[in-house]
Amino acid sequence: MATTRFFPSAISRPYASVTRDRHIWTKAKCRAKLLLLEALITVAPFLAASTMGFLEHLDELRRRLILSIISLGVAFGICFTFAEGIFLFLMGPLRSALPEGASLIATSVPEVFLLYMKMAFFAAIFVASPFVLTQVWLFISPGLHEHEKSIAVPFVFFGTFFFLVGAAFAHYVVFPYSAKFLVNFGGEHVVIMLSVAAVFSFYSKFVLGMGLVFEIPTLVFALSKLRIVTSSFLWKNFKYGILIIFSVAAVITPTGDPVTLCLVAVPMTALYLLSIGIAWMFGPARGVV
Repeated sequence: MATTRFFPSAISRPYASVTRDRHIWTKAKCRAKLLLLEALITVAPFLAASTMGFLEHLDELRRRLILSIISLGVAFGICFTFAEGIFLFLMGPLRSALPEGASLIATSVPEVFLLYMKMAFFAAIFVASPFVLTQVWLFISPGLHEHEKSIAVPFVFFGTFFFLVGAAFAHYVVFPYSAKFLVNFGGEHVVIMLSVAAVFSFYSKFVLGMGLVFEIPTLVFALSKLRIVTSSFLWKNFKYGILIIFSVAAVITPTGDPVTLCLVAVPMTALYLLSIGIAWMFGPARGVV
């Protein structure tokens, strides 16, 4: 009877590889748990500092949400009266990027009316943003100490400023260049006839996404003043930050082309580096280690 030979080296290699992968995965899970524990330990004093109970927090959240919705409704009513001017302003960069002979079309009877309503609501978000940010701060502030409440005015001011800067960057830079690149890709073989509703959907994702992304410095400023994040933490996790940046850029970018992705990811990287400097200036610890 033939005997089967046993080769321990042939089996030990995959076994060692699996063991090593499990060890790496276990270390990664432990690190994630430690980071979560550190965050909870840091935030716990601020939650404990509040004199409000759980139901009172829910009631306060409801009140702030209602006031924010009312402000959006008022801003929407004002913006709808200027809907045609808003349309010309929002579609201006696209119309200048379109090749000769291209046009914007409506494919249904109520499309233009619904588009004007969407654009009015879109503009209302920017008009009401200072008031909404104020409501966010008023909801957070009961859990803070008196000296920590001094960042309320900078939080609202810089939050509004960076949100508008991000929207302007998307409107004047990212949207025109990406639209020009995409519509001219077919050359003379394709006649460009764009649905105005589809174009606005494409545009609004860009602008709102970039507006929210540009809030990173404001968020880091508030968290560093509250001693939740430090410049050293942001610097040590820079490689993870880059991974998250490109993931977020891929989500908020309506297209999958690398040009548009880089137009979004590069400014986000610059904002992350700016946030490290902000955390160094206003955080509890000086210097990046």
